Amino acid sequence: MRRREFMTLLGGTAASLPVAALAQQPEPMRRIGVLFYWSSSNREGQAGFAAFKNTLQQVGWTENVNIRFDVRWSEESAERGRRFAAELVALAPDVILANATPSVTALQSITHTLPIVFVTVSDPVGAGIVESLARPGGNVTGFMNFEYSLSGKWLELLREFVPRLARAAVLRDAGNPAAIGQFSAIQAAAQPLAIELKAVNVRDADEIERSLTDFARSPNGGLIVTPTAGQSLHRDLIVELAAKLKLPAVYADPEVVAAGALIGYGPDRVDQFPSAARYVDRILKGEKPGDLPVQALTKYKLIINLKTAKAIGLTVPPSLLTAADDVIE
Repeated sequence: MRRREFMTLLGGTAASLPVAALAQQPEPMRRIGVLFYWSSSNREGQAGFAAFKNTLQQVGWTENVNIRFDVRWSEESAERGRRFAAELVALAPDVILANATPSVTALQSITHTLPIVFVTVSDPVGAGIVESLARPGGNVTGFMNFEYSLSGKWLELLREFVPRLARAAVLRDAGNPAAIGQFSAIQAAAQPLAIELKAVNVRDADEIERSLTDFARSPNGGLIVTPTAGQSLHRDLIVELAAKLKLPAVYADPEVVAAGALIGYGPDRVDQFPSAARYVDRILKGEKPGDLPVQALTKYKLIINLKTAKAIGLTVPPSLLTAADDVIE
């Protein structure tokens, strides 16, 4: 081979190397931050996160191949949530999945640019998280738990169990903006029924025990455990106290019934996570959070524990048994 031909061949081969090497480059790794307000032992949180990852995989995102997760669990502590929010923002992820109002507001206090998709938020407009449901604006969108009118349903269910109901304690976290709207909705339902309400603010286990023990001393009372009441952190204590004090209790979290609660009525919160994954997928592909409408849950569950009803001397109305999605015997 003549020298000129050899050099031409060599040059052509060399010129083709970058193209071939480029074609073999792996996909860029995208980063997803995850901030849970729940505790790491929360079954809904674990199931929801698994559903979230599974849906992302279905649309082409595989963990440690083209996405990675940075996960923080706040254990229902606002202080931990703020610290973890700062940690995640410092990592500069492509998008953040946030569970519950305190997580979202903690993130918003730090960043107005990183895309945020939320789940299990009760009142995103009232909490100042988004401008409107149809056009969130800004860097945040997601999926809300329910309309406030649902809160009145908890009182109605309690009264079906206890026809002579005269008093109801409402367990809530006063630091959560949604707690105000929920209590107002319960008040609206209580007035025509002449039921007296008592707000019990969740600060620590001792306060819960003192307040409920004092409340249970008078007859014809019942308990409503709202979703802002630290259900994950204090779940076992609340269920044990209700049983010990023979206090009929309705929980906003249906899954608590499996742990011995009397009745639970609320949204299927795990059902939000696959939808959130699809929003994350759209954002990773270039869409803006502010252009994606906030959506409300439409799927609710009613679960009743017959064993608990019997233990505290209650008979379950046939109408509730018929309406229940699940009955634990």
